[in-house]
Amino acid sequence: MNNCSSAAAGAVVFAYHDIGVRCLETLLELGVDVRLVVTHEDSASEQIWFGSVREVADKNCIPVITPDDANSESTLARVAQVAPGYVFSFYYRQMLGQQLLDIPSSGAFNLHGSLLPKYRGRVPVNWAIIHGEKETGVSLHRMEIKPDAGSLLAQRAVPILRNDTAFDVFQKLKCAAEILLMETVPAMLEGRVSEVPLELNMGSYFSGRKPEDGRIDWRQSALDIHNLVRAVAPPFPGAFFDIDRHRVDLLGSYIRGEPARHDGPAIYVEDGHFQADCSDGCRFLITNLCIDGEQVGPEGFQAIFGSRLLLDGVAGE
Repeated sequence: MNNCSSAAAGAVVFAYHDIGVRCLETLLELGVDVRLVVTHEDSASEQIWFGSVREVADKNCIPVITPDDANSESTLARVAQVAPGYVFSFYYRQMLGQQLLDIPSSGAFNLHGSLLPKYRGRVPVNWAIIHGEKETGVSLHRMEIKPDAGSLLAQRAVPILRNDTAFDVFQKLKCAAEILLMETVPAMLEGRVSEVPLELNMGSYFSGRKPEDGRIDWRQSALDIHNLVRAVAPPFPGAFFDIDRHRVDLLGSYIRGEPARHDGPAIYVEDGHFQADCSDGCRFLITNLCIDGEQVGPEGFQAIFGSRLLLDGVAGE
């Protein structure tokens, strides 16, 4: 068990996304001397539905850089120039190399969106929902070269309700992150926080996801398909399947534990709502359905597919 050093509290913050915004705001609220912010330029090809770290830094007159490579010589020199006691990473999208991790006198620390050692790696919220987890959370840990593997300082859990989307859970994590930092950073800067090594063999590692990973396999259970739909619902790319030369997107779902009305997987309209029967004899409600990129209601669906769309043999390959 190791202890954080009580060296100077000056910090460099690598941050992006809403978690980056809220964590940077929290450090500033705590009086941390943030000497440099490193963030990303927003991509024109990405839907930007989250807040701007740069805007927070600008409001607080903190210098900002947006390097293409966080580990470049120029970035290393800029970080070293401000002589930080700490480096923090809050949803920054690049791995920080050993040369960078060696610069801060008291170490580099990352806030990860899971209860480590579970769901190390990329998009942990989406993966946790896909696997039907009942809770997740945020973890503050010391950074090392191996991703999300350094010793743990603190965690805070949040529940995942059975109809929460990834967006819903992400909102919970923003609050959990703020609370965790408010509780941990003051003691951390005074050298009063213990670090506990992670037992990586008790956890899991997951890679990133692509839009194609949202393809629905109708051989799966109602709960498994519902979990996929809510894990990738907007603002993420969405779950989908192809049938009869049409692309069908399921962008919202709700499950109540009801039995299916028919034998075999199918989508149909009941009482003005879309229902999806699944191969396990259960069903879920479809709250947002698109055909070929256009949101449709019951009449539009029935004009294309009739009263019931049979899905036997529609797999995820």
